[in-house]
Amino acid sequence: MMREYTAVLDRFEEETAVLLVEADGEVVDELFVHRRELPPPGREQGAVFELRVCGDTLRVLSYRPTETEERAAASQRRFDRLARDLPTADDEGGATDGGPTDGE
Repeated sequence: MMREYTAVLDRFEEETAVLLVEADGEVVDELFVHRRELPPPGREQGAVFELRVCGDTLRVLSYRPTETEERAAASQRRFDRLARDLPTADDEGGATDGGPTDGE
């Protein structure tokens, strides 16, 4: 029986790519493949792939450039939102350079 998953390139350990396998948006496993088995455009951290597995055998590993770009953009938006929401020294009533404030 053929099963389909989404996998995201998490990291490289020397020449081995570590893919996080997802089902229903949750990480369910890790898959280790040699770097050369990945399509060249997908040899970067965060690349998204479609996996097809039959039994315990990987049958298809397809790079998904559009989904990779969408996830990267969503991640950047979350980062930007978090950075924007951080309190500043002015919000806390402190000086930005760590020195005394006016009037001290």
